[in-house]
Amino acid sequence: MNLSIMQPYFLPYIGYFQLIQSVDTFIVYDNIKYTKKGWINRNRFLQNGKDALFSVPLKNGSDSLDIRDRDIAEHFRKDKLLNQLKEAYRRAPCFTQTFPLIEKIVRYEDTNLFRFLQHSLVKTCEHLGIGTEIRISSGIAVEPDLKGQDKVLALCEAVGAKTYVNAIGGLELYSKDTFRKKGIELKFIRSKPFEYAQFGEPFVPWLSIIDVMMFNRLEAIRACISTHYELI
Repeated sequence: MNLSIMQPYFLPYIGYFQLIQSVDTFIVYDNIKYTKKGWINRNRFLQNGKDALFSVPLKNGSDSLDIRDRDIAEHFRKDKLLNQLKEAYRRAPCFTQTFPLIEKIVRYEDTNLFRFLQHSLVKTCEHLGIGTEIRISSGIAVEPDLKGQDKVLALCEAVGAKTYVNAIGGLELYSKDTFRKKGIELKFIRSKPFEYAQFGEPFVPWLSIIDVMMFNRLEAIRACISTHYELI
């Protein structure tokens, strides 16, 4: 069984979905610390030919809280975010097939950050035809104090994974020899560039999956997710 494990992100770039597609089971971390400067609750979209940030504001909370213990701020103006995205992409060729999904995701009523992100991930995978099993890390019994590579290995062993696939950014963090000693093959996924027309302007790469879905038919996106990467 092939496995990957990642923390959740809000409507991440296409490489995240390639990683999910490449494995049999995908575990989403909910019991790891929320990091302020990461991409957990924000991402980038195309606005007037340049990349711009969108985000989900959070209630104030301790820096030691896990993702599952953070909540969305009461002042989150969902209509404002939707109007911002609508204005940016209303002329995009696949706006009508994409915006209802984005609206369903943004208007989701749960105020818990993890459940909000999990819902967005599941709904996007359904839209893109990704059938990978998605599990939550806290539902798998491993030693709670484990960190980093040790935690990944414990999760792999707990679910019986024979291959672990990680994003290419973890190349320096994990040891193939250490995984091999546990009977697990370690691989890394490297996305290939996926360029497409963006209103005739110079291409801005690696934006949120929103951008990909607004400019590309589902068949093209599914083909890219399934094949446009390499495992090393």
